[in-house]
Amino acid sequence: MSDNDFPRIGIAMGDPAGISPELLAKLIARADLMAQAAVTVVGDRRVLAAGAAVAGLTVDIAPAEAGPAAPGRPVLVDLEHLNPADVPPAEASAAGGTFAMRNFREVLMLAKAGRIDAVMFTPFNKLALKRAGNPFPDEIRWAASVLEWTGPCSEYNRLDNLWNARVTSHEPLREVAGLLSVERVVAAIEAASATVTAAGQSAPRIAVAGLNPHAGEGGLFGTEEIDIIAPAVAEARRRGYAVEGPFPADTIWLKARRGDYDVVLSMYHDQGQIALKLMGFERGVTILGGFPIPIATPAHGTAYDIAGRGIADPSATIRAFETLVSLGRARRARAAA
Repeated sequence: MSDNDFPRIGIAMGDPAGISPELLAKLIARADLMAQAAVTVVGDRRVLAAGAAVAGLTVDIAPAEAGPAAPGRPVLVDLEHLNPADVPPAEASAAGGTFAMRNFREVLMLAKAGRIDAVMFTPFNKLALKRAGNPFPDEIRWAASVLEWTGPCSEYNRLDNLWNARVTSHEPLREVAGLLSVERVVAAIEAASATVTAAGQSAPRIAVAGLNPHAGEGGLFGTEEIDIIAPAVAEARRRGYAVEGPFPADTIWLKARRGDYDVVLSMYHDQGQIALKLMGFERGVTILGGFPIPIATPAHGTAYDIAGRGIADPSATIRAFETLVSLGRARRARAAA
């Protein structure tokens, strides 16, 4: 294989006050992983050095000025914009959020310019992003604004070959029922199928959760299943999707875990997150789907409680990177075809 056959992956350094620097150092130190892609890291060399020190590693990464990234030769775009000593450790701060947002913007702009095939970031903290001036409740809609993307986009979680998709995401729970509609549920089914198919699982089997206890119990505990979710499932089936439901949310994951389904579509954030993280917190990957370029990150957060201790598990970071290698390679193959 020539270098042109390898995906180009841009990695944005995440929140410097948590475990992000340590995780990035542990990822870059894996020569076998770096050999699978041309990796460009964006951030500050001092933050990366601090992460390497915490991890007890020596990180070999060339400055971007010395030449472009190549398989086995990651490079660092050093923005020189943060001294780790200027960030309160283990705390959501405006300084940490500003650092993460600047890095993410730079990587997204590389993607927008066609210079990379996939985007990764180590964990962000949403409160830090908000203190840094993020006008949106999460990084998903902020990424859409940077990319000037007006199409549908959503957050997905993946644990090995089992996926969780959502109809609503980072919304107050009291607002969820009012945000549901037949059209929105159908759109979520279609988007989930497209995202999972792009990752290599063709014709995914989708199970749709109800909103209410016992999926409404025939209307006894709520009628969203009767009025919205069941009609949406019927419409999606009419359009050719392998979808069933609505199922009670407290049993749907038992069916998925035993292999009956590839995707669970939740109505709101914690309905799926709790189950998936309980099954494999250390392996979960979050994918921002719907964008013209794949974006992924570990499914866990910044873990302020263990920051600086050198014990952060890089498994989810490695899974996120491997997912992007696969998605980036597929994207290049589609472009070549």
